[in-house]
This record gives sequence, C-alpha cells and structure tokens, in this order.
Amino acid sequence: MAMIEHNRPTIGLKESRAASKVLASGYVSQGSEVEKFENEFCDFMQLPENHAVALSSGTAALFMSLFSLDLQKKVIAMPTYTCSALRNASAMLQAKELLIDSEIGSPNICRESLKLSGADAAIVPHMFGIPSDIRKVKDVKIIEDCAQSLGASIDGEKVGLIGDVGIFSFYATKLMTSGGQGGMFVSRDQGLVDKVRDFRDFDCRKDRKYRFNFQMTDLQASIGRVQLKKLPNFLERREEIFEQYKCANLPLIEGINGHPVYYRAVIAVEDPDKVINRLLDCNVRSIVPIRDWGLLDDGPEFKYARQLTKSTISLPIYPSLTNRDVRVIINALEKSL
Repeated sequence: MAMIEHNRPTIGLKESRAASKVLASGYVSQGSEVEKFENEFCDFMQLPENHAVALSSGTAALFMSLFSLDLQKKVIAMPTYTCSALRNASAMLQAKELLIDSEIGSPNICRESLKLSGADAAIVPHMFGIPSDIRKVKDVKIIEDCAQSLGASIDGEKVGLIGDVGIFSFYATKLMTSGGQGGMFVSRDQGLVDKVRDFRDFDCRKDRKYRFNFQMTDLQASIGRVQLKKLPNFLERREEIFEQYKCANLPLIEGINGHPVYYRAVIAVEDPDKVINRLLDCNVRSIVPIRDWGLLDDGPEFKYARQLTKSTISLPIYPSLTNRDVRVIINALEKSL
C-alpha cells in the first residue's frame, strides 16, 4: 500500500494549462494575471476591488502589514505557539516582540493576556483554521495571520477583515497554493493597501524612495486564480474528512468561535511520537504540529503552549484524500490510541 502523506497540494490539469498559457505569452513577471488574482481575491473576501495586494510569500505579507501600520521599533505581541515567520517579519522592522501563551485548551493566543499586554500591535494567527475572536481586543492594532484560515469567519465576517489588516499564505501546504509560494495582504483601509502596493512596485520610480521587490509573478498568479476557484470545493472536502474523523470519536481539537476551516485535523494524544510511529507502520504520515523547539519561547511561563507540543498530533486532511484513505487512517488510529 502506498504511503498516505501528511499533506500535499491538490493540483490538476487546469493549473497546468493556466501556467502554460502564461509561459506561451512570453510575459511571466508581475502583470495582468496578478491584477486579476488580486481582484478575484477581493471578490472572495467580499471586499471592493483594489483592496488586496499579491506578494511573494506570506512572510512578505506579514512584513508589509507591520510596515503599513508604522510599527518600526514598536512592541508587537504574538503567540509563542506559532511559526517563526512572525518573529522574522517583526525583526526586520527592529520591533520588540512580546510573547503570549495559548488559551487553555486552544491553539490560539490568550486574548485576556493580549488585552492586558500594553503592546502597540498584535499578530493574531487563527491556528489550524480555528477563528480567534479578537473583536473585544481594543487599543491594539491587529494583524490577522490567516495563513491557515482562508475562508473562516465569525458571525458572517471573514477572518482577515476583523482586525486592521489581514495576511494570507499560498505556500504549497496551505489551503490553496499559487505554485509553491505566494501571499496576499488585505485591508478595508485603502490608504494601507496603497502604501503596501507602492512599496512592492519598486522599479522605475522617480522619487528615489527605498522599496523592495516582493512581487508575485503572473505565472504564480495564474495558478492561484485556478486554485481560488477550486477553494470552496477544497474547503467542503476538508470538512467532509473532518466529519468522518469526528464520527469515529477521535479526540479532535475544535474551536468555539465562528465558522472554522479545516486546515488541520489535530487530536489530543498522551504520547505523540508513539502514535506517529504506529501510524507510520500503517503507511500513514502524521506530525506534531509544533514541537517544543519550534515555539518562539518554551519557558515555564508558556504552560499551555508547551502542553500542546507534548500532547497533539496532526492527521492528513487534504482534498485529494479518498474516503478509502480516511478509513485506513481511522483504522490505523484505532490500533494506535
């Protein structure tokens, strides 16, 4: 039996044809495909046109979010239970990071601690596709990190539009991809969007201001446009797989706020490595979502984040999984837990 991988992009003929069309045109750098992708993304997010900026990566989108909000050398709160991109983007602006623990029983940032943090701004990831309801967090500029949560919502409002700005990632393992890398910045504030677009469009400018090439290519955007059209079906299939896991009474970690998307199917286990190895014996790859060494800080003050690193594994939940694959995973788990 073939190995069931933990994650893989769902890419088909339509993506290949779209990319081939761009290659045949001879114009592969940032152009009309990028502009179309941006405006189609606005339509998906229920934003007016020109309120999204396509960028080279999710990390580039994070950096541009901080830059757009004038957070150079300011205090930026962020969870310790997250990926290094948050720290890396803030370091580029010489900002001071203020790390916060997870909420009890949740992979998301502790909102009560955030309210009391005194930070100038906060990067708030919606981890695993589970929305973090930050509407009651006041007096803090909010960057929503939606790398894992494209399409999630709270009371009908899509994540990414609840804070000041939102960022998305189209890396190969995310909910959709633009060919392996790519990101998007969004905001209701046209001034912030214009500032990011001005910084990205670095070349052939007469004012001699410092800018940087964070551009997405038309080749990437052509793939992204096809993936965006498929995204509703992708999300529906992920939900179907999650429901099958749920019906099997697996100890899934779920949110209590809003409507999630199922980027990860994370379960609570007593011995993650033991379960991972037993699943591997059944040709199923699983992972610990974030190890203790992957935390931005694993000090004793981050009790709940550390607990997550010692008690969770992530199961396969991508759209190209068949129902037979899901049954194999469930049967393997029944032997492993």
